[in-house]
Parts: sequence; structure tokens; C-alpha cells
Amino acid sequence: MEGKSELKKELSLVEITLTGIGNILGAGIYVLMGKAAGLAGNFVWFSFLFAGVTAALSAFSYMELSSMFPRAGAEYEFVKRAFGERVGLFVGLLVIYFVIITSSAVALGFGRYFSNLFGFGNLGGAIGLFLFLSLIMVYGIKESARLAVLITLIELSGLLLIIYAGLPYFGMVNYFETPDLTGVFESSALIFFAFLGFEDIVRLSQETKDAEKTTPRALLIAISVTVFLYICVAVAAVSVLDFRTLEVSEVPLADVAAVAFGNDAFVLLSWIALFSTMNTVLVVMLGGSRIVYGMAHAGSLPKALSHVHPRFQTPWTAIFGIACVSSFFTLLGDITTVANIANFMIFIVFFMVNISLIKLRYTDPERKRPFRVPFSIGRLPLFPSLGALSAFFLFSQINMEIMVYGFSLVAIAMLMVLLRTGKKPAETSGI
Repeated sequence: MEGKSELKKELSLVEITLTGIGNILGAGIYVLMGKAAGLAGNFVWFSFLFAGVTAALSAFSYMELSSMFPRAGAEYEFVKRAFGERVGLFVGLLVIYFVIITSSAVALGFGRYFSNLFGFGNLGGAIGLFLFLSLIMVYGIKESARLAVLITLIELSGLLLIIYAGLPYFGMVNYFETPDLTGVFESSALIFFAFLGFEDIVRLSQETKDAEKTTPRALLIAISVTVFLYICVAVAAVSVLDFRTLEVSEVPLADVAAVAFGNDAFVLLSWIALFSTMNTVLVVMLGGSRIVYGMAHAGSLPKALSHVHPRFQTPWTAIFGIACVSSFFTLLGDITTVANIANFMIFIVFFMVNISLIKLRYTDPERKRPFRVPFSIGRLPLFPSLGALSAFFLFSQINMEIMVYGFSLVAIAMLMVLLRTGKKPAETSGI
């Protein structure tokens, strides 16, 4: 089933933007809002703003780099170009960690919602979701993107409902009240998980029409829309429910809806959360399978993972590979712990992406850049520098337990890189 070695370019600006927004507006906001409010109090809206600005700073680096190298390997490709194959492989492995950990945890969350609504087993629902989404992703990128767009509209309606619920309560609390200023930044580190997903726009650039221009535009629109929505949702949530009540809620936004509109709204938000978790798994796996494909196509992972379906022109082995490995991790059930492990990985990745752009400004200044990050001091780009510093700052807010988990996985990744043998990776032509 090797077929053609190239992926099919079918995604438009609207489709890729809504796909990215759908992934950002995923399970994070529906699950982590309560824990974030417990840490930051009514000042939680600032935690969302700080996390959003940090994501936006790194997004600028993704914009320029994706316009230079519109390949499916994304972060792996960017870092490899700046620091070489081994460092690129290391960062690529961290991204794969993130994809597997996130998709497995969120799929289990889907299984719980599914179980509550239909009485089916949690694990069965999660594995069934992997199978269902894998078949859709193999069938076609356009079909996958359209499903993501449809679910995005459902997710968006849930968040708009929460914002509407908060309007009568607006101004009834002190929005600067916080139990601890340190908790505001701990909250930012946690809810950064809710902003992850914009980078999947880049991972789909090899299947995007006119990717050099379309991908940066999609990133900018997706980040702007979601930062605004999250701040509005945070203000609405603490307006309706005391932040201490939100902290202990397992379904914080559903509880907000219940207070404002009654039990029917609680059930409705539960359904929306079901679709939200589905969409997160879909787009995370969609982007993750593309970075696996890109790394395998370059020779850094087994070549079998770069096979493209001869009829559908999708990376079918990478898709099923991600689904199978993620299925084994569905025993991870604590969304807060899992989110922080995912954040641990992505903070390192974002730091490396930002400094890769900085390095390439000096070592490869003549390369064509359809999008160029504005504001520089000499050759030093300002936004990527701030992006690297803010990623490092949020990384420092992660607690010691997560550090132990994270560095253990990092050590395994480093060992895999050091033990890697075989032929020299294939050159990526046409770039």
C-alpha cells in the first residue's frame, strides 16, 4: 500500500483555520477551567491572557518557519534545519509523546462522557473512538477536516452559551481577587494545555493549498479568536460560580450552565463536552500522524510509517500507529497530571522552535520567507526571543512530580536518539 509518496493538497484557509480553532477549543477548557480558577481565583482571566500571549509569541515563530519549510514534519523539520538531525529527532520524539499522552487521556475522557450518556464501558468507548477516527482520517484529509469543522461549531456554541450565561452576573465579583499571585502563573502553566492545537495547523501544511501564505494567516486568526473567547469564558464562569466551587467541580462549565439555566443546560453542555473531546483527539491525531509521516519520510523513523494509501493519499500506517500506541495509554486517567506532562513536553518544544528561528535568522538569512516575524533588533527577532523566555518561565512553574515524569520521558527520548543507527536520513527535496 505504498502508493504515491506525496500527500494531497486539499485544505483551504477556512478549513485549516476552523480545524485549528476546533483543536484549540478542545477538551482543555471544558475540563481544566475549574482547577485553573482554584489556583488563580477570579483573576483566572489573566492566566488565560498570559498563556494566550505566550502561545501567540511562539505562533509567530511557527508562521515564519512554516512559510520557509511547509512540510509535514513541522517542529522536527524546523529544529533539524537549525541544529541538525539528532536534535530535530529529539524534538520530534517529544511532539510524538505529547500527541500520544494527550490523545489517550482525552479519549478516556470521551469514554467517561459516553459511559454516562449511554452506559457503555469507559475503555470500550475510548478504543472505539480511536478506531472510528482512524478510519475517517485514512479515508481522507478533507473529510477529517470537515468533521473537525462541524464539531468546532458545536464546541463554539457551548462556549458562547457560557458567555451568555455570565452576562446577567457580570460585575458582581472582583475580577482581580486571587488567593495567591503565584497561583496565577501556576494556573497559566496548567491552562496552556487549553491553547495547544494551533501547531497542528502547521503539521497539516503539506496538505494545505498555497501553504506558505495560508498557514500563517490561519495561525494568526485561530490564536486571536481563541484568546478572546477564553478570556470571555473565564470571566463568565467566575461571575456565575464562586472560584472555590469551580475548583472542586468535575464538570465546571456544565455546572455554570446548570446554575444559569437549569438541569437541561447541564445535559446539553455534557453533550457538547462529548463532541469536544472527540474533536481534540481527532485533530491531535491528525497532526501527530503527519509529524510521524514526516519523520519517517525523512528516514528518522521506520520507513513503514511513511506509507501513503494509494487511493486516499493519506499516511495510513502513521495514523494506525498513533491510534494503536495511544490505546495502550488510556489507563492514564488524571487529566490535570496528564495535561501538565503534555505541557512539560510542549514548553521544551516551543523553546526549541523559537531559538531555531533565531538561529536561522543568522545562519540562513537569504532563504525566502513568505511570512517574516515583525520587529527585530538587528538580526535578533523580538517575538521569538520573548516566546522562548515565556516558555521557559511557564516551564519553571511546573511542580516537582510532573518534572520527574517529564524528565524520565526525556531521558528515554535522548537514549533513543543516541542509540539510533542506520543509514543517513533522506534529503527532503524541493525546499
